[in-house]
Formats: sequence, structure tokens, C-alpha cells
Amino acid sequence: MTRASVDRTLSRLYWLLGIVLLLLLASKFANDVPGMPPFVISAANNVYEFMRDMSLLIATGGVAYISNIYQKRSNFVESLEEEWRNIVRTKSVLLSTCEKPYLATDDYLAAYYKVSETIDTMRIVYRNAGETEGLVGLYPYAPIHDMRRALQTLDPRVETEITSEKKALARDAILQAFNALRETFLEELDLEEPQHPLLIAGGRRLKTPGAAVSARVTEEHQRKRLDRAPSPRPDIDAFLTKLRDDEENKVPATEMPSR
Repeated sequence: MTRASVDRTLSRLYWLLGIVLLLLLASKFANDVPGMPPFVISAANNVYEFMRDMSLLIATGGVAYISNIYQKRSNFVESLEEEWRNIVRTKSVLLSTCEKPYLATDDYLAAYYKVSETIDTMRIVYRNAGETEGLVGLYPYAPIHDMRRALQTLDPRVETEITSEKKALARDAILQAFNALRETFLEELDLEEPQHPLLIAGGRRLKTPGAAVSARVTEEHQRKRLDRAPSPRPDIDAFLTKLRDDEENKVPATEMPSR
């Protein structure tokens, strides 16, 4: 269920809820309106009593309906995310194919079947634009077909000698199609800006090596407790200790593995 579908459904639900509340309000105060015919007052009282008796059932049904809407939305977003991952993997396969110095038929066919699979799996997420019972409609994201067409110009069964210029042109066309696709495809995911972005190029870690005193004390206690217990393999202990000492003494702190 797309974001637009959710908004339309919730809008109708809110309108219905508003009408019901207005009806209940009118029924509640019908007795206070001067000149109101008795049969109208009686009908209003009956409506109010009925709605009050059914309020729990109506509320339960409304909650279940809203939960169903958001469950459908969640399932749709999951499918959309998986389809995007599939598109990204396909782009990587196509670009790697364009970079091969010698393009074999097996490499080309593997890439072609991958993009063909991506084209077909789009049906899990979206139907064609303008599709009706009698019309096929238009494929919702044409750049994927542009990626396929660019790849087809490198078919080694058609042309045995494919120049590096032709591969570069196909690669650039695939990248352009992918960037155009990314600009619109991800709009449905309601992405937000990160709360703590790192926006500068060449960013580096600002924390310095070391740990809090409490962690150092705990480390020392664990080391003493380990030293008091006899080791089943002293050779392994010596080996690991030497590796650790060599790493700490030879590798600069900025290049040491993360801790």
C-alpha cells in the first residue's frame, strides 16, 4: 500500500468518524432544541442509545481496520526495500560486466538474466502505469530498461571485438539510468535526514586511544584472575601475547583495529 493510498484511506476514515461524532452530538442534545417534533427526538434518542451500546464494537473494528492498513503499508515498504536492494545488486553486476577486459558470453548472459530478473520482480511491488483489463500499461520505471538496452550493446555474440570506448559508454549510460531511478524510486520510503551526519570529506575519528579508568581496573582484575588459573596451553598464551605486543608496538595507533 503506497503512501498516497494510506493517506486516502485515512482521510475517508477521518471524515466518517467526524460525521458519526456530529450525529452523536446532535442526538445527544436533540431534547434541548426548542420546537423539535417528538418523533425526531425519539429517533435521535434511539440513535444515541444504539451508538452508545455499539461503541465498544465500533471502536474495536476501527482499531483493527487501522492496524490492517499499517500492516499492509509495512509489508509494502519491506517489498520496496528488497526490490531496491535487488536493483543495486543488478547495477553492480552490470558495471562489473562493463569493466571486464575480455567479455565472455557467459559473463554477458549472467548480467542479462540478472537485469531481466530485476525487471520482472518489479511486479511484486508495482503494477504498470495506466494498466487496465485490456491494456498492458507502461512499465513504472523505464530506466531499468535503459540499463538493459545499454548492456545489450555489449553482446559478444553479436560483436566479438568490443572496444573499451563502447564499454565505457555503456557503463556511463547504466550509471545515468541508475541515478535517475534512485531520484524517484526512494521517494516512497519516507526517508529522513540522519540526526548525526558526517558531511565533510576526509573525516576522521576524533576520539583518542584509551578507555575509562573503570574499564582499565576491570581489565586488570580479569588479567590477575586468569593468571592465577593454570593454563592448559602455555604455548598458545605466549603466542597470542607476542602477537598482541607486536601489534601494539609496531602498528601506529591510527591504523590499529577498532575496539
